[in-house]
Amino acid sequence: MAEVLVLAEQTDGAVRKASLELLTLARRLGEPAALVCGPADDATVRVLGTYGATKVYAVEGAELDDYLVLPKVDALVAVVRQSAPAAVLVTSGPEGKEIAARAAVRLDSGIITDAVDVTPADGGPLATQSVFSGAFSAQSQVVRGTPIIAVRPNAVAAQPAPEQPAVVPVMVAFSDAALGARITRRTARTSSGRPDLADARVVVAGGRGMGSAEAFQLVERLADALGGAVGASRAATDLEWCGRGYQIGQTGQTVAPTLYIANGISGAIQHRAGMQGSRVIVAVNKDPKAPIFSVSDFGLVGDVHTVLPALIEEIGKRKSGAGTPAGSGEAP
Repeated sequence: MAEVLVLAEQTDGAVRKASLELLTLARRLGEPAALVCGPADDATVRVLGTYGATKVYAVEGAELDDYLVLPKVDALVAVVRQSAPAAVLVTSGPEGKEIAARAAVRLDSGIITDAVDVTPADGGPLATQSVFSGAFSAQSQVVRGTPIIAVRPNAVAAQPAPEQPAVVPVMVAFSDAALGARITRRTARTSSGRPDLADARVVVAGGRGMGSAEAFQLVERLADALGGAVGASRAATDLEWCGRGYQIGQTGQTVAPTLYIANGISGAIQHRAGMQGSRVIVAVNKDPKAPIFSVSDFGLVGDVHTVLPALIEEIGKRKSGAGTPAGSGEAP
């Protein structure tokens, strides 16, 4: 069975959930292998093995941390040339797509970005993409070289399939071009204690309809009650009710959580392009004709300033068990 190579991304030394999802997808296509750009310590190898990696390629070097993405491109290209995988899967984010594009050029291969599903097919993996701001789905297949496919986070649930992976150290001679721009300073982002927006299974977003920065705190409180991430429409970030990093849409982040709750968001196509791949969409808006309702699974016409406090209160009751009828068997 041919290898399928997954570029494993890490945050603060931990393997990202999106990379574990890629390993789950890789099992459909062949024998999963992971590329770790940085120290492949026992904990990292164990996690990758838990989700099906049979081999872990480890590329180490200060260059991987001190420079921009080009050293990782060098590493990926070197491993692809060494292992000849049937396909390469990366996370469809800003860094993942840049690495994928540069690697595809060097390998003279085709690339597919923003895939929401990947399945085996004659001639190579078949990727399903959400295109034209989510208005259509397209199925695409690479016809030349090693297929490189960038998959959106939350496209599939990560499923364990324990293996004992072999660790393969890979020596890479980094190119002069890769060392052309050094990172001179990093500023740590203030932690909110919430999950990363791109990886979160629950996203609670607010828009102009929240009315003020003070009212936008209801969005944050609901997200905290559900253990989710906070998102926003462009209007909310333009009004500086939250930072630009929270923006979801065509000019912001693309998310596909299990649950997306849109509060006071009209649902312009630019916003829908960044969230309509979510599994379940709930919308709260006082305008019954708001476009957001056209992509929602559940819609509530009402004032967010009334609905959200009541929802937060009810969630609190359910968590404490006070709102669950005796013998109902319903989890709080």
